[in-house]
Amino acid sequence: MAEAKKATAKKAPAKKVEAEVAEVKEEVKVEEAPKKAPAKKAAAPKAKKEEKKVEAPKKEMPTEARAIAYNVRVTPRKVRLVIDQVRGKDVKVALGLLRNINRAASEPVTKVIKSAAANAINNFGMDEARLYVAEIYASDGLKMRRYLPRAKGSASGLVKRASHITVVVKMR
Repeated sequence: MAEAKKATAKKAPAKKVEAEVAEVKEEVKVEEAPKKAPAKKAAAPKAKKEEKKVEAPKKEMPTEARAIAYNVRVTPRKVRLVIDQVRGKDVKVALGLLRNINRAASEPVTKVIKSAAANAINNFGMDEARLYVAEIYASDGLKMRRYLPRAKGSASGLVKRASHITVVVKMR
């Protein structure tokens, strides 16, 4: 009899465990069903977003292109003497003027204007013949401080200036 009690005692908890496992599985199935539904809802808005991207109006083409040269080792004051000569001119005319200007700043200014024109042509598809220098300016760049030896063991300061040259070209 003792063995029969042990056997029934062991079987009863096993039945309870099986019943609890069945209940848990049912709860899990119930919880899984709502999880699948939001996944389908999430997929639908993605399709709508893709449709919206196709329906969006096209962006306007840029009307200007720019190029910037940083820390050109010519003082801004000397660069401004050159860039004042080419401001507002067509790109071809400006490059022709710069070839004939005998200044140290004419070479870096030429490079920046050519770069801005190349950006306009290659990146934005602008017409090369209609480009002009809309904006051009030079601002202070890096300033390197050095010392000059002077008489009787003293020294005086020296500032070696650089400039940032910015060019904006547009189509006429």
